[in-house]
Amino acid sequence: VAELITLENGKPHQEALTTEIIPVVNLVRYFAGQASRILAPRDIPLHTALHRRSYVHYRPRGVVFVISPWNFPFSIPTGEVVMALVAGNTVVQKPASLTPLIAMKMRELMDAAEVPADVFEVCTTTGATAQQMIEMGVNYVNFTGSTEVGRRVAETCGRHLLPCSMELGGKDPALVLADADPELAANAIVWGAFANCGQVCASVERVHVHEQLHDQLVKKIVEKTKKLRQGDPASFDTDVGAMTDPGQLEVVAAQVDEARERGAKVLTGGAPREGGGGYYYPPTVLAGLDESFEVAREESFGPVLPIMK
Repeated sequence: VAELITLENGKPHQEALTTEIIPVVNLVRYFAGQASRILAPRDIPLHTALHRRSYVHYRPRGVVFVISPWNFPFSIPTGEVVMALVAGNTVVQKPASLTPLIAMKMRELMDAAEVPADVFEVCTTTGATAQQMIEMGVNYVNFTGSTEVGRRVAETCGRHLLPCSMELGGKDPALVLADADPELAANAIVWGAFANCGQVCASVERVHVHEQLHDQLVKKIVEKTKKLRQGDPASFDTDVGAMTDPGQLEVVAAQVDEARERGAKVLTGGAPREGGGGYYYPPTVLAGLDESFEVAREESFGPVLPIMK
């Protein structure tokens, strides 16, 4: 399973193990043991109405439609699918168009676990078809993906009064204050910015650092970033793999180019890797910019880290 994730998504093999497979194993084991307790009817105290009783009873919603992303193509949808099944629902999963194979592998694993085919279905199709499927009688929509697409999904659900949950993007900042430990901060920021090649909805997408620590922290971050090994994601000697989506690589490259043209300093990285195949963009650190730069304002979803004093 880890090998298939690496081949299809481009993340290093050890990341496929630690961020995709182990979380699923832990989640499945937890809910297998705790679901009956979590879903049991719950008494609600009514305080002064002592002669009455009130309860919360949990019931399945029906058909849960899971629209899953390509950045964590196994752990994100599998967690949602398992929790929906445990709660008594049937599930249809629509995987990202860039990563359908791992979804089909999960279908094989469900077959091996003797989950009936009509209880869990995988539908490899386009985003436009997924929009139509929402209107075909599902009872709940779980979406993980970009903010732009999430808005359209939420609008469709709203028109049909369908309950839904959205996990979208962001431009998450790391705030480094004057009393921070520079070494600890640098380690955390480099991992937070470049894990999964920066393709994480909760990546460190920008850094705001107190002026007293700015120069010291930038130096440490650059030193640590330059030590990261980027290459064949199937190799255990690789720290940072390839990007998954060529379109997203173009977004990162355009943001970095705009920052450079406006006077930002490219301290390491800064251009796609030429030759050798694969969508490789090296871990990139930028300084000398402010919030007016696109790379400091719009989601990058790639291995680029702007640092602001």
